Amino acid sequence: MTADFVSVRSLVFEYGTTRALDQVGFDLPAGSVTALVGPNGAGKTTLLRCLAGLERPLAGSIAIDGIDVLDQPRLAHTRLGFQQDFFGVYDELTVRRNLLHAAAIQGLDRHDMEAASIWAAEAVGLSDRMEQKAGALSRGLRQRLAIARALAHRPRLLLMDEPASGLDPEARRHLSTLIRNLNSAGMTIIVSSHILSELEDYSTHMLSLRDGHSAQLAVLGGEKAPRSRWRLGLVGDARDALAGLHGLSEVSEAEIVGGDIEFSFAGEPLARHHLLRHLMDQGVMVTDLAPTGGHLEKLYLGEKA
Repeated sequence: MTADFVSVRSLVFEYGTTRALDQVGFDLPAGSVTALVGPNGAGKTTLLRCLAGLERPLAGSIAIDGIDVLDQPRLAHTRLGFQQDFFGVYDELTVRRNLLHAAAIQGLDRHDMEAASIWAAEAVGLSDRMEQKAGALSRGLRQRLAIARALAHRPRLLLMDEPASGLDPEARRHLSTLIRNLNSAGMTIIVSSHILSELEDYSTHMLSLRDGHSAQLAVLGGEKAPRSRWRLGLVGDARDALAGLHGLSEVSEAEIVGGDIEFSFAGEPLARHHLLRHLMDQGVMVTDLAPTGGHLEKLYLGEKA
C-alpha cells in the first residue's frame, strides 16, 4: 500500500444539541479495505456522509487523495462513490438508464457514459439485465445496481453503508467477491456493516467508532491481503503440522488449539489448495480446513473491554 489516501482530523458533527462525532481522526492507506464498525448510533453513517461531502461538519478537516472535501466537494466527488444504506435506484428506469444517469451526473460525456454503464454492469454481474427495469429486480440485484451506480465513474474510493443488509447468503457471497475484485483492481474501500464475520472476509483494517467520541484504527492483515482465521483439523501430532506451516508467507499467528492448529491466513482458494498440498506432501494427516470466524469480532470486543 502507498501513502495515506484518506485523512480525517478532529472531526466534529452535531445534530442540534447531540454531538454525533467528537474529535474523530484517522488515516487510511490507499488500497485498503476498511471495516467501519460500532453500535447503532455510534456515528458510522454520519461519518460516511461527511467523507462523501454530503454533510458539513462543525469542525475538522477531511482530505481524500489530497483533495479537501470541505473546500472542494465537487472535485472530491469525482474521486469517490457512495453506496448508501438505501438503494437509491430509479425503479421505472432500466438498469442501463440507471447507470447512464449515474454517469451523467458525474459529468461524463455521451461516449464515456455508455462505456461506463457497460463496465459498471459487468463489474457487478448485471450485464444480462441491462434492459430490465430496476423495479423488477430482486433485492440482491437492486443492491448490485446501487453499487454499480456508485462505481459508474470508476472512483478511487468507494464508501459502502450496510451493503449486505437484507441480502440472502448467495447475494452476500457475491458482494464479498465483488469487494475483493474491486480492491484487487486498486480501489480503496470503506464498508460499514454489523455483520463482522463477513467484513473479516475482505477487510485489511478495522475502524471502530464509539458514541462518536473516538476512532481507533487496527490493521487486520499484511500489506497485500486481509488475513482471516482458519482451523486445521488433524490426525496425529499437531506439532508436525505446526512445523509444516513454519516459514509460509501467507501464514501467521499459528498455534495448537485442542489438538488442531489455528492460524491467520492471507490467500485466495488456490493458495489454500497449495497450503494443503504442501502439508500432505510432508506427511501431515489433514482432516479438514475451515474458517474459525470471529477474529474481527474478538478484536472489536477486546477494544470495548
